[in-house]
Amino acid sequence: MRKFRARAFAALVGMALAQGQVWAQDNADDDDDAAAGAATTEAAAGPEGEKPTRASKDVPELILGTKEDQFTANQKDFQLIAGQGYRWKITAAGGLEYKFHTDLFRNVWNNQIVINDLEVHMNGAPAWLEFDADGTIQVQFTTVRPGIYTWSVPDLADKGMKGTITIK
Repeated sequence: MRKFRARAFAALVGMALAQGQVWAQDNADDDDDAAAGAATTEAAAGPEGEKPTRASKDVPELILGTKEDQFTANQKDFQLIAGQGYRWKITAAGGLEYKFHTDLFRNVWNNQIVINDLEVHMNGAPAWLEFDADGTIQVQFTTVRPGIYTWSVPDLADKGMKGTITIK
């Protein structure tokens, strides 16, 4: 049984290495048409010409409320790149109960939610994040579907607690 596993693993590694060589050849073929290559690179780039990287990036923290103004948000609109991994801290600081809702969660690959260094791993999207007290929830995800998505605190959206998340 051990020999079978070793051979199966070796075959799998061999296939992965062979596939990498095919990808390298495919990329080399694209270099024949410089104009097409430039257009493809520009189309793949996101906001301000950025391209996705392997490392996760931090989204600017969203802070819901302050002690002075419970119905404010420090930032309304966010720009992300399709295919990029992100970490997004969402903090409740106004002393109210905030129910954070966004259609973004149904259009990304959700990795995990972290609350006080405790991780929640999902097989699907959360319906919303609810803050019963002040604190921070960090959501880790990879963008997969370009579009414009909304976020809001539904009961307080008419007071300005809403915005957009654009994935290019």
